[in-house]
Amino acid sequence: MKVADYVLQRLREWDVEHVFAYPGDGINGLLAAWGRAEDRPRFIQARHEEMAAFQAVGYAKFSGRTGVCAATSGPGAIHLLNGLYDAKLDHVPVVAIVGQTDRSAMGGAYQQEVDLLSLYKDVASDFCEMVTVPEQLPNVLDRALRIASARRTVTAVIIPADVQELDHEAPSHTFKQVPSSLGLGRYSPVPADGDLARAAEILNSGERPAILIGQGARHARAEVEQVAEVLRAGVAKALLGKDALPDTLPYVTGSIGLLGTRPSYEMMRDCDTLLVVGSSFPYTQFLPEFGQARAVQIDVDPVMVGLRYPFELNIVGDASETLRRLLPLLDRHQDGKWRATIEAGTARWWEVMERRSAVAADPVNPEYVVHALDGLLPENAIVTADSGSAANWYARHLRMRDGMRGSLSGTLATMGPGVPYLIGAKFAHPDRPGIALVGDGAMQMNGMAELITAAKYYREWSDPRLVVAVLNNQDLNQVTWEMRALQGAPRFEASQAIPDVPYADVAALFGLGGVRVEQPEDVAPAWSRALAADRPFVIDFRTDPAVPPIPPHSTWDQIESAAASVLHGDSDRGAVVRQGLKAKIQEFLPGSGS
Repeated sequence: MKVADYVLQRLREWDVEHVFAYPGDGINGLLAAWGRAEDRPRFIQARHEEMAAFQAVGYAKFSGRTGVCAATSGPGAIHLLNGLYDAKLDHVPVVAIVGQTDRSAMGGAYQQEVDLLSLYKDVASDFCEMVTVPEQLPNVLDRALRIASARRTVTAVIIPADVQELDHEAPSHTFKQVPSSLGLGRYSPVPADGDLARAAEILNSGERPAILIGQGARHARAEVEQVAEVLRAGVAKALLGKDALPDTLPYVTGSIGLLGTRPSYEMMRDCDTLLVVGSSFPYTQFLPEFGQARAVQIDVDPVMVGLRYPFELNIVGDASETLRRLLPLLDRHQDGKWRATIEAGTARWWEVMERRSAVAADPVNPEYVVHALDGLLPENAIVTADSGSAANWYARHLRMRDGMRGSLSGTLATMGPGVPYLIGAKFAHPDRPGIALVGDGAMQMNGMAELITAAKYYREWSDPRLVVAVLNNQDLNQVTWEMRALQGAPRFEASQAIPDVPYADVAALFGLGGVRVEQPEDVAPAWSRALAADRPFVIDFRTDPAVPPIPPHSTWDQIESAAASVLHGDSDRGAVVRQGLKAKIQEFLPGSGS
């Protein structure tokens, strides 16, 4: 047995079923071992190492398991980095197995020689080791898998090419050799009774309580609902926690932040107590004013408490166990006026979204594209969104219901993971339909090539539906709007304009389904056709770049700033002014409550 054979055997013993990767001579020993192992664990071939890392992230996000990716030395290892940073910043467990030049060539300025230990020092800061002798295995690999899972982070194992070819020798019962064992112990940390009593005192003192949850509360849905009912609180969701609680609950105000909803903004503006569970939501300006609210934070990671807000109490503990122990100490609030206000604001918001989606645009309103999907989503759908203006419509127009899952690149907010995330998700859940909402910039950057990956593997999925919706406006739209609103600058053609591509035709060339939509009346039929397809399907929606992603706290001053910028030379100035005013006015129509 070679070292490479043992690596794959150990992965199988850890129940790793898929490795998302791209080949190269730095991992030739592993590739040969894969052949001898009859492709177990399964080698999933991406089109690019960055996409392999994104697929591992998507797999981990939607399976709850550790994602594993592999790449060759030098450029392959470098290409993994963006996807690995995405995992690290979103607290997703991913292990990278990376090749390296032969030990005899290290330090010799050899071809593709990169100091990988230094390169990976930050992204895999919790554990990054290079295997130089066979006896280091299984310890190094075991620790990489264990630490990635326990700390929800990225770890890396670097294996020089010549080491992969050595005969495997297990560590023995001798000095300076480190035997290892399989398995990860499960635990649920809980806070001290005194902390729970103090938390209850803080939360019981308020009359206008608000709850903010993130992805760390996903497994504590029942407890969050019970706390919200006892306190008569509203619940806002950080974007990574969008699927942690159904939007069908009347007191769930939806997303918070720049891409969030008006009722979430208003609830934080007016609350007097705040409970944050499983979230490191970074935007302080969307939380209550300092000193306004007494606040408690609950997080399983002691490193992540105390951030973003001057919390009166920081509790380290598992969300479900902590809330379960806290509940008997909470007083049931009797006054329902605060909750009624929250529910009315939330109902009003969905009415506004309906009206905004119905605003005429040229040729199609992107808000209508996503709003139309909301009512057609299968109950067990997995939805991914890419960074950019597509994330706005994902955050605001899609209502997560029981059984649905969704995610995007939350903290890194990198372009390009929408399609590879969904491919990774399909390997975790081959029996569930998937939808990716991507902008044309992200599609050109990464998504088009990964259609080849979808075409390669979709016949293996029991449910072959993988729908890619491209919001094709020939503009890097989010940045364009940020320039207008924040810098007061007109659209810079050289940086913002991108080519029109017949995305549906490209999909057809790969043997997939596709359709181009240029009229509003064709939007819903296109969604229905794609969701009934027997293979991956691309919908090329020709959307209007002049529809503004107005933030929930936007004022008329900001609308005027955007208008002023375009009137001073923006190439799309007329449409931008019209669309901005039409969209904002929906919040002030009769029945809006504003």
